[in-house]
Amino acid sequence: MVMSPELDRAIVLRDEAAARGHMARICFKTGPPTLTGVELEWTVHDAADPTRPVDRERLRRALGRHSPVTIDPTSPAAGLRRGGTVTVEPGGQVEISSAPRPSVAALILATEADLAELRALLDAAGLVLGRTGMDPWRPPRPVVETPRYRAMRCVFDRHGPAGRAMMYSTAGLQVCLDAGEPDRVAERWAAVHAVGPPLLAAFATADRYAGRRTGWASTRMAAWLAIDPARTRPVWSPARAHLDPVATWTEYALAAPLLCVRGDGPDWTPPPGVTFADWLAGALPHPPSTDDLEYHLSTLFPPVRPRGYLEVRYLDAQPGREWTVPLAVLAALLGDPATTRDALAVATPVADRWSAAARRGLTERPLATAAAALFDLALAALPRLDLPAGIHDETSRAIRRRRAAAERGHR
Repeated sequence: MVMSPELDRAIVLRDEAAARGHMARICFKTGPPTLTGVELEWTVHDAADPTRPVDRERLRRALGRHSPVTIDPTSPAAGLRRGGTVTVEPGGQVEISSAPRPSVAALILATEADLAELRALLDAAGLVLGRTGMDPWRPPRPVVETPRYRAMRCVFDRHGPAGRAMMYSTAGLQVCLDAGEPDRVAERWAAVHAVGPPLLAAFATADRYAGRRTGWASTRMAAWLAIDPARTRPVWSPARAHLDPVATWTEYALAAPLLCVRGDGPDWTPPPGVTFADWLAGALPHPPSTDDLEYHLSTLFPPVRPRGYLEVRYLDAQPGREWTVPLAVLAALLGDPATTRDALAVATPVADRWSAAARRGLTERPLATAAAALFDLALAALPRLDLPAGIHDETSRAIRRRRAAAERGHR
């Protein structure tokens, strides 16, 4: 395979030790937890007929100079006014990736401004953002085709239809939190995983897909769980809580099959079953580089992914301004060590119930009980976020509504 000039400049990895060392340097960047980020993704619909497909050209015209190069190679891919970056996913979902901010209040204000700008662009084109984590009206349909996405589809098709559902029909909310000081990383890593099932249940919005009810509270998470456990299962679990996060993530990443092998041509599909560890051992004609390893890491999709910071991936997209609520809850729960320890203690008994959370949501009594307790902890810690009075009151009311829903769920 002929490699691109950019790949030629990367450092070649000769063995697993080199790969492990590189991952240790880039995946958990430690220090005082000061920054918070958010990535908001939505399905996009025709305002008059939400069942109507929205094609790539219509999105390109709507987004204009903010279009990513995946839908317009000539675009400047300009950021939004407050620093957010716009991307378009394989099924035409639109995503804003915020610039991380030193306070949750600053993050909310900046992201809301960028979101208003995005909505205005779409509104002028007769388009609206979806309100749930799964397209409730349309079947999966490709909108953006790239070598990466074609390879993903090919690999996922080996496991059934869930991959296409995920690629073309899901919309998530990702919260990005600092890994923390070296002596706190393991606890923060554990807590952000453990609270996942109860928060997934509490914020599930994806019970409809392609025109029907599915029987799942979060059909989005159901799709993720059905794709390929080697790249989507949680990295942490209570049974593995004693293991070092860096070592656990390294083992996970090296054992995961390749999703793409980049080259100059249009076909990036890897040989079936070849893992990154196999590649290091000589399974492909050329050795991998540090750039190949980092790209491989971008094709792993566990509920929490370390990217220097902790990327929380288990939440469904929320309607309207409701995206601020799970953001504030997670920031409050991870805001100080005592609250983080309490959240971990509350959630550990249900930390493995990912499938139950996706299927039954808050009707699963242990998940509802844990969610209510987590909301109590978040409410107690909320003042430490120093939100402006209006945002604080709005957020507090929203968390109390969610807590009441959790209480109703476990009765």
